[in-house]
Amino acid sequence: MNSRKDHLDGLAIGTLLACCMFWGLQQVLVKSIMGEVAPLFQASLRCVGACVLLLVWCRVRGVRLFERDGSLWPGLLAGGLFAAEFACIYLGLRYTSASRLTVFLYTSPFWVAALVPLFVKSERLRPLQWLGMACAFVAVAFAMREGLGAGSHGDSALGDLLGLAAGALWGLTTVTIRAKNLTRIAPEKLLFYQIATTAVAVPWISLALGESWNFNWSPLAWGSILAQTVIGAFASYLAWMWMLGRYPATKISVFVFLTPLFALLFGTLLLGEAATPTLLMALGLVAVGIVLVNRKPS
Repeated sequence: MNSRKDHLDGLAIGTLLACCMFWGLQQVLVKSIMGEVAPLFQASLRCVGACVLLLVWCRVRGVRLFERDGSLWPGLLAGGLFAAEFACIYLGLRYTSASRLTVFLYTSPFWVAALVPLFVKSERLRPLQWLGMACAFVAVAFAMREGLGAGSHGDSALGDLLGLAAGALWGLTTVTIRAKNLTRIAPEKLLFYQIATTAVAVPWISLALGESWNFNWSPLAWGSILAQTVIGAFASYLAWMWMLGRYPATKISVFVFLTPLFALLFGTLLLGEAATPTLLMALGLVAVGIVLVNRKPS
């Protein structure tokens, strides 16, 4: 029942589509309630709640989170990078649209492709991957130029930079996991390192920035926080890690280009964000680049 497969079946494709759709919606959920719930306060609640759910899950399934296995310091490093990534995402959404930030965030595969060969000598960039990297560079250049030329909305450039930083931090998290062989530990423990570190660190950043903490929210805000916690930080991440252990990572990773597409769709429909030609071009180039970077030689 738990044997690895060399192809994506209907269960995998359906799960991947559901995850990518929610991840595209997630930035919209965050931005839609910023008037009621401060961004880093949202991130804090999300990860605290997900930690509680994960602890219950591990207790029921008998997964040991606190036994010594040599993963503490690499795990904390991965967790610190993960926390910094989400701080950048949530702060970036103050200044730029959900769809724009998601395009920059999903430059992560290019950071991974560029950095992994520095730590895993057997991996090096092939010509197709270099072409994919070039697509990503052009996409970022186009999108950044639009943000810098936003006139009275010039803060968009700061949001774009925070989105790009989040993508780099996500890539560094992935590189740390691979370089330090953290895939040898249970996926639940790997996830716990990341969300627990975020739950500890981000509330302090929120307080330092003077964010207001209150719970006088509308039903929409409660629903957004609940969805971010239960589906976003808990269920979807567990599903993703389960699939990485069961299906080929290269075939799974190609699906990530759908997330910016969903973010653009939901941002346009639910928040009235502009789908500019430049943003559409950048999205297309990022999608092509991700496919090329993850394509294996025949």
